[in-house]
Amino acid sequence: MRRRPNYLAGAGSLIWLFLIGLPLYVMVTATLKTQSDFVQGGPLGLPTDITFDNFTGAFDTGFGRYFLNTLLVTVCVVGIVLLLVPPLSYSIVRSRGRVTTGVFRLFLLGLAIPLQAVIIPMFYLISEAGLYDNLIGVILPTAAFALPVSTLILSGTMRDISRELFEAMAMDGATPRRMFFQLVLPLSRGGLATIVVFSALQAWNGFLFPLVLTQSEESKVITLGLYNFQTERGIDAPGLLAAVLLSMIPVLLVYLFARRALVRGLMGVGGK
Repeated sequence: MRRRPNYLAGAGSLIWLFLIGLPLYVMVTATLKTQSDFVQGGPLGLPTDITFDNFTGAFDTGFGRYFLNTLLVTVCVVGIVLLLVPPLSYSIVRSRGRVTTGVFRLFLLGLAIPLQAVIIPMFYLISEAGLYDNLIGVILPTAAFALPVSTLILSGTMRDISRELFEAMAMDGATPRRMFFQLVLPLSRGGLATIVVFSALQAWNGFLFPLVLTQSEESKVITLGLYNFQTERGIDAPGLLAAVLLSMIPVLLVYLFARRALVRGLMGVGGK
């Protein structure tokens, strides 16, 4: 049978592409303009004199230091999540004890607590621990708020692993530790990639914790460093968008490397 073209879906796709592509076009073209060119030609105009001074100017304002701080926070948060979530999810899936069930329910309770509701107690706790204006004071709460969702995602992925596989390995004399490393982790690559991307985005785009828990220039991250482009005379829009474009590159790289595992995770264990 000959399929009829779906004009409504095509029109909707074009509208969606326009809504997504227009901000990207404005951001990329603005980074190649001077401030006067941006004001005269507007955000939609093409650059008359292409310049790369906005990128070098971003590093002159301290963007390099902010970038390294954000990268350190992100790597540490992802490392903590990968260290704690897989064994915790494995114990939740394989164990039926009251302690494990209680811990899982406690993690699910963390999903209902908004970050804004605990920022004042968190500020007091971090200050009393001597971690104020320290990147460690940003890393720990950021990782803590990424753990509940990551545990929920990965435990759901591990539940999709067939029980017959566990029984087969048990008949071969495999220990729970061997099952975890040789069976569960390889079949949970989709879930692992998902929690890596999720926790990395949470850490990279974090704003409230760095705003409240840091103060000095040495501890600033990218989300706070963007304020440097706002002066008494106005906002340096081309320089700001150049910094935003640079800050997007690591996130895009994480997605590019993890996209295959993400697709496998969405399709099911083993790509079924």
